[in-house]
Amino acid sequence: MNLLKALGMGLLQGLTEFLPVSSSGHLAIFKCIFHVDTGTGIFFDVLLHVGTLISVFVAFWDDIVMLFKEGIGILVDFGHNLGVFFHNCATKEEKYAYEKVVTSSYRKFVMLVIVATIPTGIMGIAGKDFVEVAGESLLVPGIGLICTSLILFVADRCKGGKKLPSTVTYLEGFITGMVQGIATLPGVSRSGSTIAACLLLGFEKKFAVKYSFIMSVPAILGAAVLELKDVIESPPPAGEIPMYLAGMVVAAIVGFICIKTMMIVVRNNKFTIFSIYCLIAGIVCLVAHFK
Repeated sequence: MNLLKALGMGLLQGLTEFLPVSSSGHLAIFKCIFHVDTGTGIFFDVLLHVGTLISVFVAFWDDIVMLFKEGIGILVDFGHNLGVFFHNCATKEEKYAYEKVVTSSYRKFVMLVIVATIPTGIMGIAGKDFVEVAGESLLVPGIGLICTSLILFVADRCKGGKKLPSTVTYLEGFITGMVQGIATLPGVSRSGSTIAACLLLGFEKKFAVKYSFIMSVPAILGAAVLELKDVIESPPPAGEIPMYLAGMVVAAIVGFICIKTMMIVVRNNKFTIFSIYCLIAGIVCLVAHFK
């Protein structure tokens, strides 16, 4: 791999991971229309994922630190309650009281991310083979991009609501996770579909964006961890590592800019330009497929 390709892939990763245009759809377009080999090696794929994770952590650092602290608190209280349960069962008396686990807005936020991750993980694993096959032609990406266009069109006309973590239900978090799972299909934008789902469920706009991006952390991290085994088995050439790192840095910088852009897009209802773009891209895919 040369430096130009590494930087280009980092740019593509940063742009399409967070802007509502579908990274998988664009990769399918490049592969099928332009006959470009987008294979970059497992190690580089992991670093690109790390780059996008860095951008999320930088953009929402204060929130993620609080979520981590409260997540530890949840585990401590859960462990305490588990001990109380077994003690009460063994002694057949309720000598110790249970601790309330969800005691703050951030703890509720942690629980909502966990609830959303469950359907995403199940759907991602169950549909892995289908998603890989679907990305080999332009039919599914084309349909997915047109669906994304419609989703963004609706989102642009949705005013959102006032729901924050304390008022969002676990069912709504689960539904959003299902939408994120569906967005593994080529052409369906993860950020666009999850933010639209949040707005339609009445989430406050700023929280809708924050929740959409932070709930992506377990999914992105999980994908990177799953690829680490292949990295260990097939380590990259030492001479290419600096270029891989350069691509990761570009993905992180561009990803951060795109996250900030999405905050503005959602706040000002500016999805229309992305909706038009996805519609055109989807039509191009279908025309190329049936040509």
